[in-house]
Amino acid sequence: MSDQQFRMGVIAGSIVLVVVITSLRFCGQLSLPPKPAEPKGPSGTSRELLTRSAASPQVYQHYLEEDAQAAGVRAPTTEEMSRKLAYRVDDARHPLELGKPPLELAGLRIHVERAGDQVALVVQNTLESDVAYHVLTNATSLVACSDARPLPFNAMILHKGGQETRAECIAGQPLYLTKVETLEVPPLAAWYLAQLPPSLVGLEDQVVRGHRGLSSKEPCVAAISAVVKTGMERGDITWRDLVDFYSRHRCQTYQFPSVYRALTSDGQRVIPAVDGAM
Repeated sequence: MSDQQFRMGVIAGSIVLVVVITSLRFCGQLSLPPKPAEPKGPSGTSRELLTRSAASPQVYQHYLEEDAQAAGVRAPTTEEMSRKLAYRVDDARHPLELGKPPLELAGLRIHVERAGDQVALVVQNTLESDVAYHVLTNATSLVACSDARPLPFNAMILHKGGQETRAECIAGQPLYLTKVETLEVPPLAAWYLAQLPPSLVGLEDQVVRGHRGLSSKEPCVAAISAVVKTGMERGDITWRDLVDFYSRHRCQTYQFPSVYRALTSDGQRVIPAVDGAM
């Protein structure tokens, strides 16, 4: 091959190479494998995710077992926690007088006794189970009764055969029972309610001044939604509804849903009851 032929071959090869590179740069398309799909997982806000988790029957049963162990009682099943609770109420007006025999109302034995310069209300559980109780007197509306020195007592729970004494009023004021409510609760439910701030079930400040409940390492969620608060003020949401809910749900995790009402038959609704998962 002559030098001239060699130079012509190099030039031709260079031209072909430039054409190929240009074609790939501007006209060609590099074939790549398809991009893998984004991994699927829980979506939503952190509050929504927490609600979905708390609504899970498996998570709820885990809480029951864990809390029962802490309380030293048998762990109930979700079915057992979905049963109706025996409710009693007496809303007649009954006078409370020193030295008079006790009144037997809604499963409770109630009388008043002198405690120094004031009057104390003594409430005893006569039922065969623990009870949540609400005893209302006219002392909550008497200004003079706010001067009574509070006594330590449990305003939420009366254990089987148990008795609680609360400061009611200064001596000399006429006293009347205006409402008595009780709700029979199983052992774990009593443990749940003993930890609960009375304000979450609508108990009056005058009633619970001396309340001493069961302390826990993890505090209850004390917030009340505006909708629930309005319902309580209007009477649409009652003490029974609130206690019924918190007897079935640990207050550290669950908050009262505005649509919840006390169960009046077994299995009436899905438990746990969570807003957004009804």
